[in-house]
Amino acid sequence: MTDKPSVLFVCVHNAGRSQMAAAYLTHLGEGRIEVRSAGSAPADQVNPAAVEAMAEEGIDMSAEIPKVLTDEAVRASDVVVTMGCGDTCAIYPGKRYEDWKLEDPAGQGVAAVRPIRDEIRRRIEGLIGELVG
Repeated sequence: MTDKPSVLFVCVHNAGRSQMAAAYLTHLGEGRIEVRSAGSAPADQVNPAAVEAMAEEGIDMSAEIPKVLTDEAVRASDVVVTMGCGDTCAIYPGKRYEDWKLEDPAGQGVAAVRPIRDEIRRRIEGLIGELVG
């Protein structure tokens, strides 16, 4: 059993927003937070524009693969952050839920993904402050 807080990021395709959020939290959290991401209808690959935008920040997401959302992942997480997945995420008592309203980067170029990436980073920095001080 771990004393580390755990966070699950969920979006429909697990190809853009949730992958960027998980990558930022892994990078900026420096091992202090357990990180997961998943999607209710995972894509075949991570959004190339999201991969490129994160590479500009020195974070390599090129090996990431979209994962399917499971009840087990939700149960294992202290905080569940949804990003446009509607009601597809199971609700469990005792979990903290946040819904981050962020534009979907699907089908957009890297220039359009950068502001989404930057907003995710801002929110991740706040989340780290709340979870580990």
